Amino acid sequence: MTKSPLFSGKMEEVGVFVNVACLYLRMKITKESESTKMAWMLSYIQGGMVEAWKDNLLDKLLKRESEVEMMEELFSKMKNEFGEIVEEERKVEQLKTIEQRRRMCDKYVQEFKIARESRYKRQLS
Repeated sequence: MTKSPLFSGKMEEVGVFVNVACLYLRMKITKESESTKMAWMLSYIQGGMVEAWKDNLLDKLLKRESEVEMMEELFSKMKNEFGEIVEEERKVEQLKTIEQRRRMCDKYVQEFKIARESRYKRQLS
């Protein structure tokens, strides 16, 4: 079993990092406490702005002020903090590049509506 790769905060890495870490924890570190599991996982978060995020989370954990108490909550928090933007950026880019080309009008309108449902409309305000 491969250990989790380092996570530098790049949006395209969050999904792979969380998946590998989840598998590793379930296969290798099953009998440890949640805080030990979190410490192990956080040790693989290094570099750039993600370092400040990790330091802030560690500070809250040490003071017992963190809303994250279980690994699943940490995985969810990471996906929300670092992964959600990928989907949003993809939708924004899709919206910027929609072209009708040779498609029927209803297909073009449908694609536009799907892209518009993203958070792009918030960015316009």
